[in-house]
Amino acid sequence: MTTSTRLAGGDDGPGHLRPLLSVAVDALKKGTVDRAGPLPAGGPDFVGSPTSDVLPREGLGVEPALAEMVQAFARGAADPADPACVAHLHTPPLAVAVAADLVAAVLNSSLDSWDQGPSGTRVESEVVRTLADLIGYDPAAASGVITSGGTESNLTGLLLAREHGLLRTFGVPPTVTGIPPQAQGRLRILCAETTHFSVARSAGVLGLGEDSVVRVPVDEHHRMAPQALRALLEEMRGRDELPIALIATAGTTDLGVIDPLPELADIAAEYDLWFHVDAAYGGGALFSERLAPLLAGIERADSVALDLHKLGWQPVAAGAFLVRRAETFEPMERRVAYLNPADDEDAGFRSLLGRSLRTTRRPDALKIAVTFRALGRDELGTLVDRCHDLAHHAADAVRAEPRFELYRDPVLTTVLFRYLPESGDVDRVNAELRRTLLREGTAVVGRTELDGSVWLKLTLLNPNTTRGEIETLLADVLAAGAKETS
Repeated sequence: MTTSTRLAGGDDGPGHLRPLLSVAVDALKKGTVDRAGPLPAGGPDFVGSPTSDVLPREGLGVEPALAEMVQAFARGAADPADPACVAHLHTPPLAVAVAADLVAAVLNSSLDSWDQGPSGTRVESEVVRTLADLIGYDPAAASGVITSGGTESNLTGLLLAREHGLLRTFGVPPTVTGIPPQAQGRLRILCAETTHFSVARSAGVLGLGEDSVVRVPVDEHHRMAPQALRALLEEMRGRDELPIALIATAGTTDLGVIDPLPELADIAAEYDLWFHVDAAYGGGALFSERLAPLLAGIERADSVALDLHKLGWQPVAAGAFLVRRAETFEPMERRVAYLNPADDEDAGFRSLLGRSLRTTRRPDALKIAVTFRALGRDELGTLVDRCHDLAHHAADAVRAEPRFELYRDPVLTTVLFRYLPESGDVDRVNAELRRTLLREGTAVVGRTELDGSVWLKLTLLNPNTTRGEIETLLADVLAAGAKETS
């Protein structure tokens, strides 16, 4: 076997990976040095590939191609480990998780059948049980699956909500028969005005239509207003509409706000709605003794979405979808002769095929399990608390600067603010100063719109960032704002 065709788990085991890893690490370092900041300077026109010929007639060879492409990729990447890379829910992964992820890649297990991933099946089951316990579910009754992230988890939650609602009302399983004609145009999903866009998109994918999603007004704290929710539900009764699901958020993308989960759980139970909590961002607060009480009531949800590639510091992807009762997965169960025949299952060779919308699925639970074992809940909680502290320090620094306006105090780890120019349009200046920072490669600052205005956003998910680095970042924002108004 030639060097160029050697397999990762080939005839001499994974030992031949060591020199390639050394090449990759050296190229990664060089590319990072070339970049010298959180992202490449120059903007989109200066982010390139080393070649336009990705598939040449004759290959360059393993080490030259690896070095060339890794260095170029690192040079053009946004680096979430940089303290000035703070735009999104985009974390620097823990080194121990990256190392575990490499093992998952080498062994290339797939979790759609037991015989493709015996250890992966076991590890995922243990991680799901651990996460169910963390939420407050009974681990013996609950179930779940590791997903690609919050979008997949929300889609799965809405699929199960659709099944619950239509079986309850019409006695038909829509995954088999389709949505019955008498239900067409009547089904409703309720969520707050601030709910993630993936909920509406999932409704469209599931044949319910994005128009089936009803946005509930929020209160002065940007949380779903229970009284407004109840009023909408009563109006729906009068119009012969069929509400089937209530989606709450534990950690909105912009403000980190957590909906009033106990009150919403009460209403969901009263109206027999599937209660799903999107905790993709805020779920990490469960590691923290300080912040976990903010999520009281999450244990009453029928299903929960988590993302451990946010406040869990995992390489993408590391989402999770959990259900309070394992039997609610029944609509997704499938018997496939070549993957999970009944006699294999009865003999104990159990697959996870009926837990996921995907078939081939890598063992992303391994890196999560290694991280949990390595750090434990206390250390993970400490990392969450550090990010929370950084957000409050940033908010205090913004409040102390006359040229800045703070939107509100942070709930989790996001800080919204804007630059106040001496003259000119505030929205235009803030939009332009952010692009200036991107073009210069100085900082990756977020942008959103609230109350009809443009706001800048710091999403602080690097527990190693210092207060001094936050102050330097804010000084860079000030300088960019001054350039736009000079």
